[in-house]
Amino acid sequence: MQAARILLLSALLLSSAAQAELGGDFQAQILYAYQTEDTNSLTNLIQDLGTQVKADGSDMSLRYHLAHAQYRRGLLDGTRDAQQAEASFSDCIDELKPALSQDVKSAEFLVLQSACYDALAEHRKLESVVLRSRSRERLKAALTLAPRNPRAVFLSGMEASREAKRGSAEQQNAFAQLQLAAQLFDAASATSADAPGWGHAEAYLALGRELQSRGDQLGARNWIEKSLIAAPNYKAAQRQLALLVRR
Repeated sequence: MQAARILLLSALLLSSAAQAELGGDFQAQILYAYQTEDTNSLTNLIQDLGTQVKADGSDMSLRYHLAHAQYRRGLLDGTRDAQQAEASFSDCIDELKPALSQDVKSAEFLVLQSACYDALAEHRKLESVVLRSRSRERLKAALTLAPRNPRAVFLSGMEASREAKRGSAEQQNAFAQLQLAAQLFDAASATSADAPGWGHAEAYLALGRELQSRGDQLGARNWIEKSLIAAPNYKAAQRQLALLVRR
């Protein structure tokens, strides 16, 4: 059984690597660079997208991809270069402002800006209360517009989980939100090159980590492996699975 799992993951790994070498849309390249923790590729993507946005600032899909790349760069830099991470999250927020000023009903733009505000709060402690308030406002607006948007539900569950006390009813509700997010991701239809489709692997990994913290090793393994099926090159999930295997 274990050998079959390894073969499956290896096959998916090779398939994903081949697709990345062929290029593809910006979203796929951003996610691949993030999951493989390739900051150089993300930097190059940010420069390329930034050049295109300057040439055509009216293309909101380009702005979204640029903001998404900046968000991912900030996440990778978070523990290595706090100053660069802070700048990336701030740039992400600013990049989305023109789109939101034109279309305040864009749930996807609201979700991404919410994530960037929340991440920036980790680096600007003196402003953290204000920044987290803005993050919640954006996320609440996104959920009002699209209650079953998997990214919005996932971020809401992660926020609730972070703030809940272990064993509390709030923690159970947060876990239920994460489960719902996973279900919504499972049911999500295939997206086009320009439509946001990120979050699957992260939601599955979050569920795996939560179950591992509860002592449910089998449940944790199932969700972490599902994360790797969604994103075979996801280094964070690979490390989490390795920790389970060693136990």
